[in-house]
Amino acid sequence: MERIQRIRPEGLIPSPAFSHVAVVPPGATTIYIGGQNAVDAGGTLIGEGDVALQASRAVDNAQIALAAAGATVNDVVQWTVLFVDGVDLAAAYGAIAPALASDEPALVTGARVAGLGVPGALIEISAVAAIMR
Repeated sequence: MERIQRIRPEGLIPSPAFSHVAVVPPGATTIYIGGQNAVDAGGTLIGEGDVALQASRAVDNAQIALAAAGATVNDVVQWTVLFVDGVDLAAAYGAIAPALASDEPALVTGARVAGLGVPGALIEISAVAAIMR
C-alpha cells in the first residue's frame, strides 16, 4: 500500500518538528478538520488565559475530530495553528509538541491573529489528513 511521503529537502531549514513537502498518493481519502479551540463538548472554554492548557485541549479536540473520520495525528498532512497575538508561543508549542511528534512530521503553518471566533480563545488548530483506504 502506498503512503504519504513527507519530505524535508536539503537546502531548506532542517527541523524535527515539521516537514516542508507532503505528497499524497492517488486513492487516498482526504479529511479536513475545521478549527478546534479549547472548548468542551458543551462549548465552554477551558483554560481561560492559559495558552498551554488551551493548546493541549485544542489538540485533544482535533484528535477527537480525526478519530471520527477514522484517522489519527499520524495521518495529518498539514496543521494550521492560529495564535492570538501576544501569547507565549513556546508554551503553546511545548504543550502540543508531544501530540504532534513523529519520525515523519506533518507540515505546519503558524500565524498570529488579532482574535478568534470563540471569545477568550488563545489558539485554534485545524488539519488536513489523508488515509489510504
